[in-house]
Parts: sequence; structure tokens; C-alpha cells
Amino acid sequence: MPVFSTLQIAPDAAHPAVARLLLNRPERLNAINDAMPGEIRAAVEWANAQDAIHVIVIEGAGKGFCGGYDLSQFGEGQIDHPCQQEQFPWDPMVDYAYMKRNTEDFMSLWRSAKPTIAKVHGYAAAGGSDIALCCDLLVMADTARIGYMPTRVWGCPTTAMWAYRLGATRAKQLMFTGDTIDGKRAADWGLANECVPEAELEAATMRLATRIAGVPRSHLAMHKMVVNQVMLTMGLEQTQMMATVFDGITRHNPEGLWFRRYAQAEGFKAAVQWRDSGRPIPEGQEARDLVAQLEA
Repeated sequence: MPVFSTLQIAPDAAHPAVARLLLNRPERLNAINDAMPGEIRAAVEWANAQDAIHVIVIEGAGKGFCGGYDLSQFGEGQIDHPCQQEQFPWDPMVDYAYMKRNTEDFMSLWRSAKPTIAKVHGYAAAGGSDIALCCDLLVMADTARIGYMPTRVWGCPTTAMWAYRLGATRAKQLMFTGDTIDGKRAADWGLANECVPEAELEAATMRLATRIAGVPRSHLAMHKMVVNQVMLTMGLEQTQMMATVFDGITRHNPEGLWFRRYAQAEGFKAAVQWRDSGRPIPEGQEARDLVAQLEA
């Protein structure tokens, strides 16, 4: 089996035609670090190279699926990263290249010739929702929640999957509010294929996975290509380019820089509490003035 630092992948012991891809940073709620996106792609490529595997299930260790990007690293940390440059003039193309690479890594789940199923408990938040929505199918616990809270400030979903999975009206609602929805609503809205009590999540996911696994690989690949082509024809790749550029802007405009500086000064939990409370977020000149105070 391949060895990774942020995840594990292996055939299911009872159902070897099903690969189990486990995001495995439970101490950080499986948060995304620099290594995880590339390791997801490598794990998917490994599974696609195994003739015996017909379907891939991706899940999270511990309390949830994935809490998004590791913001102790990217948010409140003092060290600049390629996607967060403040100690020198921001280079949008460096930012774009870094984040587009991550988007392409997550999209390996979508491009995989073998169907992918996200098994979601706890939270699939922010970048974690990107991972889940790049999968073909979604099975959620009724207590699970999914959403992209940073649309309120400091983020734009780079995979742009919300519109393609939900339609314009509901995608706009979630993007404008940054709200999360539970498994039941996700199923009611057609985002999740199935919602079950958490105690039944494993059985429901494997029931679906083993049903798919009985279909020849070539048939699965062709059917997936047909559906994916519809999304490509609708402009998915172009939308992702725009979303990835806009994600960089949201992290470097006055509002995004205020959020980063506030997180560095007060801690990321305090910044998130402000962001999600509905309290007005400083913008424009007010944000610039607050950044100047926080940097003083």
C-alpha cells in the first residue's frame, strides 16, 4: 500500500473492489495542509491503477470529514505562504498557481475514471466541502453539516462546485450567507444522494459502494465521462479559473487583510466568531483603518 503523511488508502477488507481513502489528521479535524491536496491526487491515481478496484470511498478520521484549510497555518500564523503574501507586494499569479494546483488535486476525485463517494460525518467545511463536492456521490449523516463559511469574508470556493451541484438559486443562498446545511437538507436539496442517522452511515455508504462495484470498470468510466462532459460544456473549467482568481482577491483586499490581521491579533476562533455571527464585517476604508491599527 502507498504511504502518505495526511491520509491512508487501501482496499476494504471485506469488499476489495472498494478502496477506502481516509483523511487522517484527526487531531486537526483533518484540516488541509500543504501536503494533503497532492496526496489526495496520488491516492486517487493509485486506486485508478488497481484493476481490482472499482469505486473509491473518501472519509475522515475522528470527529468529522474535513474542517477546511488548517488555519493555524494559513490564518492566524505569522509566516506567509504562497497563497497569503503580505510582507511584499501580492503576486496574483503566484497565488493563482498555488491555489489552482490544489483545485486540480481535489478535482482528481471528479476526474477519476472510478466513481468516488464522499462519506460525510461531522463537518465538511470550507475547503473540506470542496473535497466532498468533487466526489461523484455524497452520503451524509443527518447530523453532518456542509458549507463554505469563508464566503462571508476571506474566501471563494475554488472548485465552484456549488452551482453545478445545487443550481443557481440555492448556490447563491449559501454563497451570500456562508451558512452550512445539515445532511437532511442536503438530501432534500439534491446535494447529497442519501442522508441517514450517523450510526447507519457506514452501512449506507458501503451498500451504495458495493452496488456500484459490481459494474464493469469500463461501463462506470463511460457513464461518468458522459455526465462530466455536460458539466464541462456548461463551463466548469472556466468557472473554476474565475473562482480561483477571486479567492486570491478575497484574501488580499481590505476586508480579507482585516480578517487575517484580526485572526493574528485575537486568534482564529475570535475571527471566525465575528465572521459567522452576522455582525457587520468591516469593509473599505474602515477595514483599511483597522488593519493599520492592528499592524501598529
